[in-house]
Amino acid sequence: MFSNTDFPEISLLASRLRMRRIARGDRQSDMAARIGVSIPTYRKMEQGDPATPLGYWVKAMRLLGNAENLADTLPVSLFDEDELQNRRRVRRRVKS
Repeated sequence: MFSNTDFPEISLLASRLRMRRIARGDRQSDMAARIGVSIPTYRKMEQGDPATPLGYWVKAMRLLGNAENLADTLPVSLFDEDELQNRRRVRRRVKS
């Protein structure tokens, strides 16, 4: 299993999320409701859990007016066009 130390970008997002929520004066339950996630899931987001779906992060950043900075925080390799073009699908084995 991955930890948040394996993904420093997620830790950075998590700390930004927490700071922005506190600056707005919102509770975790308020933000969880706005994003559409449970309170435990939101807590995991603020703790930097790498298993949190990316869609939740996008919703959170949009709510906080910071969605344009989301791509700046993610690893560049996610958007590397050359790498994406060179990937090939592995064919499934046909059971005989």
